[in-house]
Amino acid sequence: MSSNVRGALLALIAFAIFSTHDVFVKTLGASYSPFQIVFFSVLLSFPLATIMLMRDAKPGTLVPVHPWWMALRTVAAVITGVSVFYAFSVLPLAQTYAILFASPLLITVLAIPVLGERVRLRRWMAVLVGLVGVLVVLRPGQTEFSLGHLAAIAAAIGGSVASIVVRKIGAEERPVVILLYPMVVNFLVMAVALPFVYKPLPIEHLGMLAVIAVFAWIGSRLVVAAYQAGEAAIIAPMQYSQIIWAAIFGMVFFDEIIDRPTIVGAAIIIASGVYIVLRESRSDVSENTPVLRTRSRSETGTTPRVSLSMRMAGVVPPRRPKPSDG
Repeated sequence: MSSNVRGALLALIAFAIFSTHDVFVKTLGASYSPFQIVFFSVLLSFPLATIMLMRDAKPGTLVPVHPWWMALRTVAAVITGVSVFYAFSVLPLAQTYAILFASPLLITVLAIPVLGERVRLRRWMAVLVGLVGVLVVLRPGQTEFSLGHLAAIAAAIGGSVASIVVRKIGAEERPVVILLYPMVVNFLVMAVALPFVYKPLPIEHLGMLAVIAVFAWIGSRLVVAAYQAGEAAIIAPMQYSQIIWAAIFGMVFFDEIIDRPTIVGAAIIIASGVYIVLRESRSDVSENTPVLRTRSRSETGTTPRVSLSMRMAGVVPPRRPKPSDG
């Protein structure tokens, strides 16, 4: 088995686990506020995050080198966490994924002012096509635009902002700082909101929250292993396999049927995202590789970020620069 095939298989398993994780989120979301779900998700993730933090031998303090960028990343991660958990709770799984898949398109746009990235005509066209796909999924004027749709869009934007900030300051900030601040602030903010939304948790639901934390951890570990094994251009698009799991899980557990606009819109978004990945993986004008070099899940501030795990492990995804027009 080649290294790329092994990496792709590991990534497919990882995203299947992430999709199962989201089924538990959606199930709990029918009974509990996203603030409560996020609170316990962070709380139960701390022991796993601590194990990861113990591996960071880089000297220094926990004071950010770039406090304002860190504050922006933290706020974006907190907003994303609540928004994505709420979106999964009220929208069909496939529709939520389709909107979240727009994140790479948004990151490409944000890379221009934040990273000074040069985005040329072909990638601009891919971004515009992808945004058309989002409109196809949302169907403005034909369906009611709900708070769930707004939450999914907020999650896509927040996750994109958090990701681009990591690209901006990641080389100078300690991974432990980038990891810890969103988790701690998420915990504190959700703790303030918790008394207003708290419902007692039976032991089986507490167990489901523990499963969410463990699945997020296992999925992240497998994604890191996938990037260690294969090329980023092969591994990154595997995240789109989640739409298949969304169709299966949505039908089996929630009686959801994917309608034609969602299928068409998701296909357009995925095609544009894959095109951007392939262009960037071949380009020598995109030194920051802002979109999918270590792409996996939207940043929620509830679990350790995959790219930070890779930095701690000393893993740099393979890239073979070639001339390109971007």
